[in-house]
Amino acid sequence: MDGQNVKDTVKQIFTEYLNAHGHRKTPERYAILDTIYSINGHFDIDTLYSLMADQENFRVSRATLYNTIILLINARLVIKHQFGTSSQYEKCYNRDTHHHQICTQCGKVIEFQNEELQQAIADTKLSRFSLTHYSLYLYGLCSKCDRANKRKNKSNNHKKEK
Repeated sequence: MDGQNVKDTVKQIFTEYLNAHGHRKTPERYAILDTIYSINGHFDIDTLYSLMADQENFRVSRATLYNTIILLINARLVIKHQFGTSSQYEKCYNRDTHHHQICTQCGKVIEFQNEELQQAIADTKLSRFSLTHYSLYLYGLCSKCDRANKRKNKSNNHKKEK
């Protein structure tokens, strides 16, 4: 499904959600949805706010962004991630299942796919529970921070020996 088809589909899903729950269908909400589905990868509210500010027709407040994000999460069009202390969001309609590696030192987030992990989760028998989706977060050090720490430790050990 190409980008425009995805945008048309998510707009339709959002419209159905707004109608079903008695929410107003405002141009700002649709502009926010369109902007989100133009972003590749993760984003935070500040990034979204900056992107929206660049659009002359739609000056939206942070409150409108937060409220619309909540609606999009409830409509299952956006997923919220908690990476350490920061909240990040990502579009989730028609996306392949992927996992996240989070560096606990620099905060870098790397997406990855692993067929074996996905199959193991799919094969897991869950008692009285029907799995619809999941998120997997792996925490550790990215290679850059790991190398920097090893250099720092080596340097500190060298200084102690003198």
